[in-house]
Amino acid sequence: MIVIASLSLEKLACWQCNLDGFDAVLAVRHLQSLTETLPKVAPQVLLLDLDLPALDGANGIVALRKANPVTRIVAVTGDVSDESELTLFKAGVRGCCRIDIEPQLLKRVVVAVQQGELWIRRSITPRLLDELGVMRHDFQTSRADVGRLAELTQREREIAAHVGNGESNKQIARQLSITERTVKAHLSEIFRKLGIADRLKLALQVRGLPELDVKASGNGD
Repeated sequence: MIVIASLSLEKLACWQCNLDGFDAVLAVRHLQSLTETLPKVAPQVLLLDLDLPALDGANGIVALRKANPVTRIVAVTGDVSDESELTLFKAGVRGCCRIDIEPQLLKRVVVAVQQGELWIRRSITPRLLDELGVMRHDFQTSRADVGRLAELTQREREIAAHVGNGESNKQIARQLSITERTVKAHLSEIFRKLGIADRLKLALQVRGLPELDVKASGNGD
C-alpha cells in the first residue's frame, strides 16, 4: 500500500492519477489522521507533501517514522537547498522530489524506494554518507561487520563498494556490464548475509573498509 498525504485535493488527485497501477493508494489530508493511519495500515511508502499543515519539516518526519518505522517516506517539495535536502534524509526520508515531478518519474521514485533504494541527487550523496557515518556510531564497521563482509563473493563485494560510492542500481549495472535485475539479486543476497534491510546501512558499513573502494569510470546520471 502507498499512502499519499497533502492538504491539497488537487495534489492528491494528481498523485492518485499518476500512481495508477499500484495495488492500493490511500489519501490523507491532515497530520493527525496520518499519524493515526501509519501504524494501522503500515504502508510501504508514504508520499508526503512537506506543506502539510503542522508537519514542522524534519521534526515532523522524525515523529512520523516513530509512528511506523517500516514505512519509507518520500518528501515532496518545491525548490530545496542542498542543506535542507540533507536534513530531510538525516531525519529519515528515503526520497526527495519536486512537487512538479513528471508522472512517469514519480512512479520510478516510488518503485525505487519500495525496493530499498534512496532517491537522492548524486551530487549530495557523498555528503550524506559522510555526515551519517559521523553521526550514527551504530553503523560504524565493527569486527562482526568485517566478518560478515568477508563472507561476500567477489562480485557482491564489488557491488557493495559501488553502493558505498552512492551509485544507483542502473549506474552499477552499467559499470559492471550486467543487468539491473542481476544487481538487485546480488543486493538481496548481500542484505541477507549482512543482516541489514537497505542500501544506506550497507553504504555506511562499506565506507568503513577502504580496501573495498572502487573507482568509478564515469559520473553517471
